[in-house]
Amino acid sequence: MTTGSSKEERNQLPQDQTSGHGQSAGTLSAGELEGSSYNPLGDPGIRHWQASQISRPGFEERGNIFFAAIEMTRMPMVVTDPNQPDNPIAFVNRAFLDLTLYEEHEVLGRNCRFLQGEQTDPNTVEEIRAALREQRAVAVDILNYKADGRPFWNGLFIGPVFDEAGKLLYFFASQMDITRRRVSEQSYLQAQKMEAIGQLTAGLAHDFNNLLQVIAGNLELAASDLDDRITVGQAIDQARLASDKAGKLTQQLLTFARKQRLEPRRLNLNSLVVEFSEMLVRTLGDKVDLHLDLKPGLPSCTLDPTHMEMALLNVLINARDAMPNGGKVTVATSIMEDGERLERLRLAPGRYVVICVIDEGEGMSPEVAARATEPFFTTKGPGTGLGLAMVHGFVQQSHGRLEIDSAPQQGTTIRMIFPQAAKSGLEIMGERMGNGARWTPEAILGKKTILVVDDSEEVRQLAETHLRGCGYRVLSAASGEAALETMDRYGSVDLLFTDIIMPGGMNGLRLAELVRERQPEVPVLLATGYIDALPATKDATAAFPILTKPYRLNELAERIRQALKVDRRAGPGADPAGDFQHEG
Repeated sequence: MTTGSSKEERNQLPQDQTSGHGQSAGTLSAGELEGSSYNPLGDPGIRHWQASQISRPGFEERGNIFFAAIEMTRMPMVVTDPNQPDNPIAFVNRAFLDLTLYEEHEVLGRNCRFLQGEQTDPNTVEEIRAALREQRAVAVDILNYKADGRPFWNGLFIGPVFDEAGKLLYFFASQMDITRRRVSEQSYLQAQKMEAIGQLTAGLAHDFNNLLQVIAGNLELAASDLDDRITVGQAIDQARLASDKAGKLTQQLLTFARKQRLEPRRLNLNSLVVEFSEMLVRTLGDKVDLHLDLKPGLPSCTLDPTHMEMALLNVLINARDAMPNGGKVTVATSIMEDGERLERLRLAPGRYVVICVIDEGEGMSPEVAARATEPFFTTKGPGTGLGLAMVHGFVQQSHGRLEIDSAPQQGTTIRMIFPQAAKSGLEIMGERMGNGARWTPEAILGKKTILVVDDSEEVRQLAETHLRGCGYRVLSAASGEAALETMDRYGSVDLLFTDIIMPGGMNGLRLAELVRERQPEVPVLLATGYIDALPATKDATAAFPILTKPYRLNELAERIRQALKVDRRAGPGADPAGDFQHEG
């Protein structure tokens, strides 16, 4: 969805006082309403009106060329009267009746909601209502229904009409059946997914061969040591873990390939990039090096994860194709709060999350960059020209902006900018408490809380299970970024236990430093099997105790008990007054 200017903002935009010859005037759209919705102009609309003023309201004058043009056009048109209860339809042209299959007497006097149906997105409806309440123009794609019950995608534009004194008189709406375009986009999206999966085949075969080796080898060990129950049990456990991992890999592929529409949800872009990075590396191929530069503590945003993955994949494929001889591609995340820059991008003031892709490729001239998001525009011979157009549409639908910086032979930077997600209930609760008693898991449950961070799910689950058995409350995360997000959601922790070597932009040492900035006295225990491979971090690691992998579980429990100064007899969840008995 894209919206036009407010009353105050319209005063700053160019006005067309000449086209109406003194009888009407309008505010130019100035490119505000291009984006995710269907644009029948092909290019961003600049000179058409997004709002208008008229001197003679009413529908009585029907004997001039303008009324004939309205009835002859194949663009469906509607006028509603917001000064009457429920904003009913006051006029429709013949094209609207052809589109919806209703008769004129069936629609006049009714609110347009009769076009909505079972699968109409309520969020889209609310966005339209919000624009009407604010007397703004709005352009949106919405699923509507014809009189015979058939659904169709409606490329809808609505704009306000005022009198000379600025009083709202009508809302004008134009529409267009864009079902074929939506079906084509979904088919193209699915085709891209299949192409990406095809490119991953060799890597997947390698992974499955490794997993089958683990399963087969451990079953062979079990068969050769049937008398040794411990060895048999361990071998079977390892085979089971490998089969679980193979099943999860298959499930990830099915999730990526599925066709059904997904809903936006709260997610962290750093976590998404780290989890999706293996697929991205294989898509880029051997000639292109993928580098991650992820900002620690990145806020969450509200996005459809599958469409976000496809948008990122599209941009990276473009970057790969721009470097036929190979090179480096960087995926970076950051936060944008600069008011001037947000105003230039026509974004509301606030905090935004940025994910950008930087390549060292051929770059684009200003003329090519200006057209890069146009549907079917491509500089690649076999290309469809829909990749960046779909990325642009997804970003706009997510209330964000797409920004392209490029120059010939200087590479390209593409930024996807999204608003930060609304804060969770626990975050709001913490802010309301201010400097008072903060909510912590310990305060709620009376247990010491340990945050376990490791990119290996098997290692993480093993530590979780053992520490819960020891009586601790355990939170877990697969990366440094996810760990900080977990702390944002749940509050303070009593100890951080983290692996040092982790993928992404943050290792365990940096995570420990950031956690110490939040909680200066929190104990930290590091784990690694590769400390000798970190000569540059030896001084930093000296500040924190280290548990060398592989470690015994009772050794882990003892090191944590020492760090927390927990009495071994009392246990981590014991009440220090628990032995007190009231005499009476």
